[in-house]
Amino acid sequence: MAVTIEEVHGVAELARLRFSPAEEERLAGELNRILRYMDKLNELDTTGVEPTSHVLPLANAFRRDEATPFPATAEIAAAAPQRQEDYFKVPRIID
Repeated sequence: MAVTIEEVHGVAELARLRFSPAEEERLAGELNRILRYMDKLNELDTTGVEPTSHVLPLANAFRRDEATPFPATAEIAAAAPQRQEDYFKVPRIID
């Protein structure tokens, strides 16, 4: 499957990009080289190879998601220009 200059032009049009004819030709060549490389990779025998999402065996490095009360809620609410109970009152922006 080869990428043609017409396909490059069509995709550029969809992306609202403009390329000179020389640039379109260069891009078509580069895309074709990428596709040839992918074809070469597809020739590899991957039977028995387990799919991976990352090359390194990483564990989840995120902290646990635990709700904790914010200690300065009253001070922040006191600094608000307008409040309604525990909420900030802001100007209406939707008509």
